[in-house]
Amino acid sequence: MDKLSNLALVVQMIDSAEKNIRSAKQLLREMLGGREIADNSAKLSEKAQMLSVTEGGKIIEGVFDGQNMIGPDSKQYPVPANYASKSKLVEGDVLKLTIAEDGSFIYKQIGPVERRKIIGLLSKDESGNYKIVADSKTYKVLLASLTYFKAENGDQVTIVVPADHDSAWAAVENVIKGGAVEEHEINGVKSSSPAEEHEMDEI
Repeated sequence: MDKLSNLALVVQMIDSAEKNIRSAKQLLREMLGGREIADNSAKLSEKAQMLSVTEGGKIIEGVFDGQNMIGPDSKQYPVPANYASKSKLVEGDVLKLTIAEDGSFIYKQIGPVERRKIIGLLSKDESGNYKIVADSKTYKVLLASLTYFKAENGDQVTIVVPADHDSAWAAVENVIKGGAVEEHEINGVKSSSPAEEHEMDEI
């Protein structure tokens, strides 16, 4: 075998090794991600247990887990996706749910956690689920947020995540298409907790 053939074989072996390493890293991230999600859920439930239920169960405080509110009874209460998206709720935010006489739910954000902003890439997996890869992590996002910003596969997205702990979910802040920021201006990497409280009428 001549030197040229040997060189081509070495290059092929290196490419194969690099692909195997990338696959192994991805598998490791997925394995660790599953454990992190379980740990996060346990921490959020523990935080929720310290909150209160008053007025015969009509007012319930709970913790947002990325999709729902976890109450002190460990039950999940559905949070409207449009409200969560508009309010840019992140994991760990404390909410107050008021159940009206007619059975409608009214949410109010009463304890936002500290936040930070990062930029990631939006991608779509084989099952049609969207995710955002940022800082070597994969985040889930609400489809309502992506629809609002008209985000597409391959877009850069500014997301909001908790500043003091890892999370499986992120809130969408901006979508960047062709280098232009849509809807809002990016104000930097970190942002403080929102002072403004949000309310939601009937579900």
